[in-house]
Amino acid sequence: QVQVAESGGGLVQPGGSLTLSCEASGNFLSIHRMGWYRQVPGKQRELVASLSTGGATNYADSAKDRFAISGDSTRNTVYLQMNTLKPEDTAVYYCHAFVYIGNANARFLNEFWGQGTQVTVSS
Repeated sequence: QVQVAESGGGLVQPGGSLTLSCEASGNFLSIHRMGWYRQVPGKQRELVASLSTGGATNYADSAKDRFAISGDSTRNTVYLQMNTLKPEDTAVYYCHAFVYIGNANARFLNEFWGQGTQVTVSS
């Protein structure tokens, strides 16, 4: 079983910064990609940023100039540094992990989600 746990959400004023952390733990062979998504009520969950094992990153247009995703492979952890936050960044942020499970002879990708952490940007 694989667990994905987020931390670091909270209330921040517009223009402020916040860092989210996400750790994947449990029984898996390796990580393929981890990322952050966000969702507001009535809308679909959307990608914010992702980081692949090889170092490739992918950002939503709204996050490109303000957010930075990074990782610590020794801790199976990814971070999302969010700067210059705006009220429209308010959402529940979910961590997503694509990991390989199985064994050396037969492995396959599976995806797991965290429970989500609330980020509220408001004065």
